[in-house]
Amino acid sequence: MPDMFRIPRSAYPDSRWSVAILRGILKFRVFSPALFSLWLLLLSDTAYGFDWSVSEIHYQYGHLKRPFLQEEGGTSVITFQHASGWRFGDNFLFFDAAMPHSGKADYYGEYYGNLSLGKITGVDLSIGPIKDFGVLMGINWAPGTDVLKYLPGMRIAWNLPGFAFLNSDFTAYIDDSSASVRETNSFMVDINGRYPFELLNSRFSIEGHIEYIGERQNPFGVVHAWLFHQIQFRYDLGHRLLGRPQKLFVGTEWQYWSNKFGTRVSENVFQALLVWRL
Repeated sequence: MPDMFRIPRSAYPDSRWSVAILRGILKFRVFSPALFSLWLLLLSDTAYGFDWSVSEIHYQYGHLKRPFLQEEGGTSVITFQHASGWRFGDNFLFFDAAMPHSGKADYYGEYYGNLSLGKITGVDLSIGPIKDFGVLMGINWAPGTDVLKYLPGMRIAWNLPGFAFLNSDFTAYIDDSSASVRETNSFMVDINGRYPFELLNSRFSIEGHIEYIGERQNPFGVVHAWLFHQIQFRYDLGHRLLGRPQKLFVGTEWQYWSNKFGTRVSENVFQALLVWRL
């Protein structure tokens, strides 16, 4: 077996946690995407160390709809977001706490681990505007409603002028939720990226994602296919005000839904945005 595929052991003392998790998966002979994703995240950090890492706290405020409750009102959202790269790929995760000012808080998180085929094989896989291909594993989790989704798939990483990164992700959308809310399986297509630029000696960026998830069924009927995007327009206030670039950002997040959460409700709203990079 080539060295790049061996599980690191004594060379990296902290890797014993990632090795233990993987051995647990193999021992019970049950493939758990959740455990595998956790192992991938721990392996990338403790065994190899991050080549780069960015963690942020977001605060957003906007007038959001809650289609299942047929409510609408002011909502504060606090988000922890993390992205990192390592020897064989990259990670992205976030966890939201959405707090309506007249209702119960909702919690939701996602994790995506990407294994770069170019980095794993050592072969330059670039073709024209395509920079690389990857194998992707994602998890979507809403603890308050017992919703759990697995998203195995592939990634195309693009090399386009001006973009810090631009990816096209194609995944399955596999349901492992509780029986009361379980849906049939479907698919997801997601485009995500970041475009930084400067204007009048100030620094800005446009970043976020656009997703499409196909139609499925649940115990209550049809869950309609949805189109959803979250696009942030950021101004680097830390660069201008504090002399500390890439630290404090203000701006807006443009959130658009067609068939929000699979209902026939649509939404088009701009939210105030404050970001502190840790």
